Amino acid sequence: MTALEDFEISRAEAFFRKATARHRPTVALSALVITHLLAERPTYLRAVGRLAEIAAVLPKPKSINPGALREITGRVPVDELDRSVFADPDRALDYLESRAAGRTLVLLDVGGYFAPSLAHLCARFSGRLAGVVEDTENGHQRYAALGKLPCPVFSVARSPLKDPEDYLVGQSVTFSAEALIRSRGDILQGRPAAVIGYGKLGRSIAAMLHSRHVRVTVYDSDPVRRTQALSQGFRTASTLAQAIAGAGVIVCATGNLALKEDDFARVTNGAYIASVTSSDDELELEALNGLYERAPSGPHVTRYARTGHYFYVLADGNAVNFLHGASVGAFIFLVQAEILAALGALAASDGHEPGLHELDATERGLIASTWLRYFDGTS
Repeated sequence: MTALEDFEISRAEAFFRKATARHRPTVALSALVITHLLAERPTYLRAVGRLAEIAAVLPKPKSINPGALREITGRVPVDELDRSVFADPDRALDYLESRAAGRTLVLLDVGGYFAPSLAHLCARFSGRLAGVVEDTENGHQRYAALGKLPCPVFSVARSPLKDPEDYLVGQSVTFSAEALIRSRGDILQGRPAAVIGYGKLGRSIAAMLHSRHVRVTVYDSDPVRRTQALSQGFRTASTLAQAIAGAGVIVCATGNLALKEDDFARVTNGAYIASVTSSDDELELEALNGLYERAPSGPHVTRYARTGHYFYVLADGNAVNFLHGASVGAFIFLVQAEILAALGALAASDGHEPGLHELDATERGLIASTWLRYFDGTS
């Protein structure tokens, strides 16, 4: 998405004000905000700022729009996001103290960055950690894996308000993968595809590839999801090896480690590999150091080769759709409004018990009906 027009900004800000009007913080609150810093994100950050003082913004490094970065620089602190910092409890604590010592703090997360150190932060932070709001399925799983959580964690990852975004992200992933393949003079058609992971993103990607007349095989470790894929007309494979055998395009949409070192040896010569998230999450590319030679083979396309075997990795294994803005239009505001509502809930004086939480159906319905009044295209 390019920079928003003035009328688009005004409409988005009016929507956020209306959607969050019920959430007046009863305590002074600060927020650390991890986010994809896309073109529309300053509008969202201004909405966050109406509910909490922004202690710092930590942009996801592979999704920074230069214009958005310029817009927020100087208005709020902007720090480099480094997962290793938050994986180390002492370094994570030092960072929180440097930005929000003694304050009541909410962590707005995208990918479970704070999960490894959460217990330490809750126990040792000089202020009060009111809770976390998590945006992604990958992050949801990281927090759920902790078992007994030391503070409230609101997750929007499985919200029905996120379904439109997930569907459109799947479309944008397919669009970007096809654009990169075409940049080399290749096309999708004639290349059987394997979609690894049949969650909401995987379903959208499989459907989009099918609409391009591409034969799709789906693999998911969950047999229930494989039955869903089969019922929707896709071929399925009972093992990852079966899925990628003969595939000319492989799209990894698990949110976890989809392809490990040994799996790459089974990839068909000339196949293209794309991911929907960070290469650190989906692809064990570092394990190929010394085994394969890497060389550029077009814009954002890397050729991996060793004797008798070669394949291409798109966007260095990172979310391929961010190369083209990853836009999902105004539907992103639905998810952002739910994040803001969760932030407001954590700011309430009565607080919430430790554990995983979601907004209730009534709150989501109010957000959706408000969104429709502003963005349904009929007004």
